[in-house]
Amino acid sequence: MSDMTLSELGDLLLECVGAPEEGMALEGEQALDTPFLEFGYDSLALLQVTSVINRKYGIVLDDDAVAEAETPRMLLRMIGVAPRAGAVR
Repeated sequence: MSDMTLSELGDLLLECVGAPEEGMALEGEQALDTPFLEFGYDSLALLQVTSVINRKYGIVLDDDAVAEAETPRMLLRMIGVAPRAGAVR
């Protein structure tokens, strides 16, 4: 898998923990640097999503590092450099 896109991350968040706050959308350049908390996603929501990313794509993310990813851009960078394991479907 190539690097995950903001759109793919947004779809996973929607699937795992629900829609962002009303009026907020995980799309466009500005969303990359908007804190997850402004979208209504806390660290627990991110851990749920990264668990799915691990299962679906075999991407291994450190929970402590994920907790420090305050914006989609930070999380997507982590995903881009994370080690890959065998993906299970």
